[in-house]
Order: sequence, then structure tokens, then C-alpha cells
Amino acid sequence: MNKKILILSVFVVASCGLAYELIAGALASYLLGDSVLQFSTIIGCYLFAMGVGAHFSKYVRDEDVMARFVDIELAVGLVGGISAAVLFLTFSWSAAPFRAMLYTMVFLVGAFVGMEVPLVMRALNARQTDFSELVSRVLTFDYLGALAVSLLFPLVMAPKLGLVRSGFVFGMLNVGVALWTIRVFRAELTNVTGRMLRASAVLFLLVCGFISADRLTYWGEHGLFGDEIVFATTTPYQRLVVTRWKDDLRLYINGNLQFSSRDEYRYHEALVHPVLEPLPWARRVLVLGGGDGLALREILRYKNIEHVTLVDLDPAMTGAFASRAELVKLNHGSLTDKRVTVVNADAAIWLQHNDDMFDAVIVDFPDPSSFALGKLYSVPFYGMVKKHLAANGLMTVQSTSPFFAPHAYWTIDATLREVGMKTSPYHAYVPSFGEWGFVLASPQADYTPPTRYRLPMRYLNEETTREMFIFPPDMPALPMAPNRLNTQSLVHEFEQDWRRVIR
Repeated sequence: MNKKILILSVFVVASCGLAYELIAGALASYLLGDSVLQFSTIIGCYLFAMGVGAHFSKYVRDEDVMARFVDIELAVGLVGGISAAVLFLTFSWSAAPFRAMLYTMVFLVGAFVGMEVPLVMRALNARQTDFSELVSRVLTFDYLGALAVSLLFPLVMAPKLGLVRSGFVFGMLNVGVALWTIRVFRAELTNVTGRMLRASAVLFLLVCGFISADRLTYWGEHGLFGDEIVFATTTPYQRLVVTRWKDDLRLYINGNLQFSSRDEYRYHEALVHPVLEPLPWARRVLVLGGGDGLALREILRYKNIEHVTLVDLDPAMTGAFASRAELVKLNHGSLTDKRVTVVNADAAIWLQHNDDMFDAVIVDFPDPSSFALGKLYSVPFYGMVKKHLAANGLMTVQSTSPFFAPHAYWTIDATLREVGMKTSPYHAYVPSFGEWGFVLASPQADYTPPTRYRLPMRYLNEETTREMFIFPPDMPALPMAPNRLNTQSLVHEFEQDWRRVIR
């Protein structure tokens, strides 16, 4: 019976150990971007720390194996359980020490986890378990635990509980293993009462953290954003936060500002109307991204538009902007308009499996700050978009800032030209962002900017439109290579450009 309990504990501790690693990687990706870099360095640090822990496990005396196992379960439960909350609060109030805190906690958890399995194997070996059977069983349950949490975390824990609350749950599981071990192996332990009290104290702390997770997250995000938080949710894809200060609503995705309600009209008029004004015959429009419905609001102002398909990955995004009163007021209920079909899917996959043709395409993705987003700015992706665009149609792409991120901006232009599109780069000043860029493209038609608009505009007129397509000397065109999927040079260019700005 005792052997089975030890084997089962391997399943639990393996699940918890991988969970802490996934939480740290996801949180770092949300806050720092570049998910490949964050996960790669965190996995490397974690595995190195596991090796360190496994090495130091040999210094535990045979008679102390079960006692040290209990102590380690309490330590990893405490450190791992509070890790997401501590890291989030650290970043919110001061971003400077975040990386040091991140890798310190990852190393500590990895070292503790690295000691767990060797101690369990020694405990089983002491009970005269055949060595080949011992290794087989321990590693089998270790890998099964990793498989279980690798499925449970992205499908259930992260979207339903969030990162902070998930950390506390897995911490409680580690403490649960410690308490069960104390109960079953109390004859082999010293100071059983003291260990029970310590385990109960850690469990109480983790339960309090779980109950207070929403408040902790609110404190952290209030420190990060400074304004009242009116909506916040963690999805399998991103962290969405909407804040309000007086009459200004702001959307943040993974901590990055997406729009301010005070000046978003400048951005969305510049994004949509230079494309649709020259196409009075257009009937069908495709919007890729734009789950806030604000670009859609501008598109639906045209009476000639009969149908719009909006493809956005995250149902939480489109759901919030279709149902929350303050957000629906902002987009004029565009997401529930009878002319609109909302599809929650990966845009690249949707394009591959759909044969519809469109007169205009509006591409409104977040900036290419990670490889997951960078693929949506690549040669293969734009090649697929071109196949869905009418020969005399137009498309436009949100293309980051040509002033702050010029190498990234002109890489996007080069990528569109690589697939045979004729491009017309342009820019607009949006106070919340500064100078912002777009690239308009067509499969074959030469483009002439509109000199008038059929609809009333708040920002656009003949003069502002003409100026948008003129680049001053401090925003010159740069000769850049296209963004190919296997290298994703755009992500590196984007990161380096903004790093220069921060410096």
C-alpha cells in the first residue's frame, strides 16, 4: 500500500512541477512578449535547476528521506503556489526586478522538483522494490503526470481559473501530498506535530491566496494600468483588460495598449476608409482580427456593403465587445449586426479552409511582438489573403509605427510586395500611440488616395488623406527583406526597434 502511495505521489508532483513551469512561461509571454524566447529560457533554467536539485538529493541521509520529501513538498508548494501572484505583482509595481524574480522563482521550483523523484526512488528502493520495476513505474507516472497537466493547463486551468489561481491550486496539491505522506509514514518521521502545523499553515496561506486571487490580480493590474478596471479576463490566448479614466476607455492585450476611446476614431478611420472609399461597388468585406468591432463599425457605415466576415481567434474578445454595454456603445453594436458573421478561429487556418472571395480585406492584428503573431505578417499568410481578394480589390494592414519601429514597418511592406502586391504605405498620427503606420495593397490596381469621402469623417479629409501618404525625411523608406515563416525576421526587427525607443 505504501509503495502505491509513493508511486501516486510521483504523478501529482510531476503534474505540479510542469504546471509551475507553464505558468511562469505563460506569464512571462503575456508581460514580456516573444513567447518562444520566454518559454525557451524558462524551460532551460527549470531543467538546469532540476539537475542541481537531483545532484543535491544525494546528500540526504537514508533515514531522513521521508522527512526531507515532506519538507520539499511544502517548499515547492509554497514557492510554486505563490509564484504567479508574486511575479504579477512585481511586474505591476516595478518592471525592473521582474526578470530577476522570474528566474529566481523558476530556479527554486526546479531545484525542489529535481529532488522529489530521486527521494521517492530511494524510498521505494528501501522497501526492497526491484530496481528495474522501480525505475519503470516512477518514470511512467512521472511522464503521465506531465501529460495530464499539459492538457489540463491550457484547456481548463488557464482559461477557467487564470494563472494566479491555478498557481495556488497546484501549490495546494503539493501540500496535500505532504499531508498524506505525514499521515501514512508518520512512524518514519520525527516531529510529526510540527510538520503537520507547518503544512497546515502553508495550506491556509494558499487557500487564502486562492480566495483572494481576483483581488490580488486587481491590485496588480491597478498598479500596472493606473485606472479603474472595468473588465479583465485571461483566455487561452491572451490577457484582456479594459480600463476607464473619466470618459476614456482603454483596451490592453497582454499589457499592451490597443486603443483609447478618445482617439481610436483616428486609427480606425485611417484603417478603413482609404480602402472602402475607392470601392463603391464593394459588397463583401473580410476583417482579420479587429475583435473589438471598431473597424467593423466604420465598415458598416457604407450602405453598399452587404456582408462582412470577421475572423478573430478569441471568443472572449468578441463576446465582451458584443455584450458589455460600455463596449457595445463604443462599437455601435457592430458585432451583432445582421450583415456580420463572426468566426472565432485562427485566421491562417480559416483562410486555408475557406474559398470565399472578398472585395476588400482589413487586417487588424496586434503588433508582431511574438512568433505566434509574426506568422500573421508572413509571406505565406499574405499569399493566402491574396487568393481571397478580388483582382481589383484592396486590402490594408495595420503595420506598427514607421517612426518608432521603422525596420518592422518596412519589413511588412516588403512582405506584401514579395507576394506580388502593389503597395501604398501610409501613416496617421494617433495621440495615444504617436505616428502609426498602415500598408494598403492591391493585386493589380494602382492606388490613388481619395480626395473626398461620401461619409462624414471626424479626422479624414482631402488634406489629411494626402498627408498620410507622404513620408517626411525622418521616416524614410528602408530596404528590408520580407518576413518568411521559417525565420520570422519581423519579430526580431520589431523587438529591436522598440528596444531602441525604450533606451
